Amino acid sequence: MSVSIDARACVGCGACARACPGNLIALGPDGHARMRRPRDCWGCTACLKACPAGAIAYFLGADAGGRGTTLRVSRSGALSVWEFRRPDGSVERVEVDARDANAY
Repeated sequence: MSVSIDARACVGCGACARACPGNLIALGPDGHARMRRPRDCWGCTACLKACPAGAIAYFLGADAGGRGTTLRVSRSGALSVWEFRRPDGSVERVEVDARDANAY
């Protein structure tokens, strides 16, 4: 599985479940998101981008060139912050402003 959901950070909005093209995420009895069939996740990151609470992490394994790095996305208005946490503890942040999308 390449995606993990932090139930403590989940706000139960269901945005991740609606965004998942494989219908692999559901809200559990506790109201928090959970993976239904983790082995079927292909790592499209739709849920990661949809989550307003930053409760979903994407694991970039060695096979994907990430060497164990974890990626999370948080948003504030039109700004998305992509945070890469490496196994050595270093953190890299990339800020993306949606208002600049498709600006050529």
